[in-house]
Amino acid sequence: MADSSMDIVSKVDRQEVDNALNQASKEIAQRYDFKNVGASISWSGEKIVLVANSSERVLAVLDVFQTKLIKRGISLKAFDTGDDEPRPSGKEYRLEGVLKEGLAGENAKKITKLIRDEGPKGVKTQITGEEVRATSKSRDDLQAVQTLLKGADLDFAVQFTNYR
Repeated sequence: MADSSMDIVSKVDRQEVDNALNQASKEIAQRYDFKNVGASISWSGEKIVLVANSSERVLAVLDVFQTKLIKRGISLKAFDTGDDEPRPSGKEYRLEGVLKEGLAGENAKKITKLIRDEGPKGVKTQITGEEVRATSKSRDDLQAVQTLLKGADLDFAVQFTNYR
């Protein structure tokens, strides 16, 4: 019997993020506590920019956006705002965030080390570009790896694709 395999990746569905951003923008436009404070959220190239007239309002806009991301099934680990501290820019406060995609080399090494140390013994891993391929004779072992990675305290989002 052939080995079973899966890819461990870190990808974000841009359309879902865009939908979450549009929903957050609509909610901000309608909510009473955001009236006349210049609150907004929008794309700026590859970044998402949150703007308001005070740092507390910017954090409230961030909270609305994060709520929409969660409802759309996107991990908050995929959205990075740096230090979460709004910076003054003229008469307004701004907070910029970027979407983190792809497994960097050190993150891929963390995953392979975690699987090697704590995962089932029959699982082999291989780093290919921005993903990690895990292979095993048993599908149960691959499911145990999925459970292990979901429960691990990683500082990046992981998804599982090409499960065969």
